[in-house]
Amino acid sequence: MKKAFIFLLVVAVLVGGAYLYRKQKAASPQPATETTSTQTSQPTSTDMNVTAPNSTSTTSTVDNTPKSKLNMDLSIYKIPIMIIDQKKTYTAKMKTTAGEMEIALNASMTPETVNNFVFLSKKNFYDNTIFHRVIKGFMIQGGDPEGTGKGGPGYKFNDEPFTGEYLRGTLAMANSGPNTNGSQFFIMHDDYPLPPNYVIFGKVTKGLDVVDKIAMAQVTMSSSGENSKPVNPVKILSIEIVEK
Repeated sequence: MKKAFIFLLVVAVLVGGAYLYRKQKAASPQPATETTSTQTSQPTSTDMNVTAPNSTSTTSTVDNTPKSKLNMDLSIYKIPIMIIDQKKTYTAKMKTTAGEMEIALNASMTPETVNNFVFLSKKNFYDNTIFHRVIKGFMIQGGDPEGTGKGGPGYKFNDEPFTGEYLRGTLAMANSGPNTNGSQFFIMHDDYPLPPNYVIFGKVTKGLDVVDKIAMAQVTMSSSGENSKPVNPVKILSIEIVEK
């Protein structure tokens, strides 16, 4: 009788543990872009304890939309013009209202994605855009010309093979599903075990303190109920691309 009781107790613990694991996994955040009638780029994350980097509109009454960028439509290109040389190295020097960052871009491993970032940077596409979604201990997301989480360059391009994990300082593309990359990107504030659905194409080599400032700023509730909309968004002033 005692053995039967112990057996039933063990089974109950295993079943309960499996249930909690599935529940926790389903609630973990992921980078995502919100889809709408127009293109939306997002590192999507379903709402969880931490929501993945995604682009979503919010309910803040303060309009932080960088209006000068609302008409930045590059759809005439269909896909970005190839302007990089895979044999060379590329560094992005990003100036923001919170300080400066240097990002090493992995052109040899992810040429299409790096080329897109370089192409948009040289077009001044990112100038005056904001980090519209920030989650302390997870990531900061930017690259949306509308500042709402729903904007993009007017085109989409495919994923490409990549290596690496989503560790602190990692730069990756936000998306709304496979092969829906646009302009939105995210930088990891801390290590996080995301699924390999977001192309990693760079790493912050200088200025992690700036990432900290952006990630730890005061936020308010978004329209999705996520506490990730910055009260005073940090703005990207410019991105200089250094080729060697």
